[in-house]
Amino acid sequence: MLGSRTIGARVLDLYAGTGAIGFEALSRGANEAVFVESQPRVAQRITALADELGIERWRARVVTARAERAVERLEGRFDVVFADPPYAQGVPPRVFSRLHERGLVDERSLVVYEHSSRTQAGAPTGYAIERREAYGEVALTFLRPEPLVS
Repeated sequence: MLGSRTIGARVLDLYAGTGAIGFEALSRGANEAVFVESQPRVAQRITALADELGIERWRARVVTARAERAVERLEGRFDVVFADPPYAQGVPPRVFSRLHERGLVDERSLVVYEHSSRTQAGAPTGYAIERREAYGEVALTFLRPEPLVS
């Protein structure tokens, strides 16, 4: 779906869960994937899986924290961000705004927000909707961060 966007990219897998999205990005040529997972046991499993797959630690970094806290600690710009919060939580506006405000994403980045297809996701402040896709119960909203106004 993202074509060559992941080649050489720095990818952020927020709400990582199994880490499938980040591992998929790495398998498709991403340089680095940062996995954010709030559950310590699940985060440990992502690290163990990266080790089993022979992925260097610098290429598959796991941050054990809630997304809201992680975006305050992360550094550097990400090319692609996957955000798959629990559907009941809804769009995490604070997470999206802090990603943008802290320069973790910019107008060259793409943010993919996964949510229930029963929910029409609007664009968070500072983002424009590039496109939407629905696959049964799952919907993806592709967001483009707008340039920050100084």
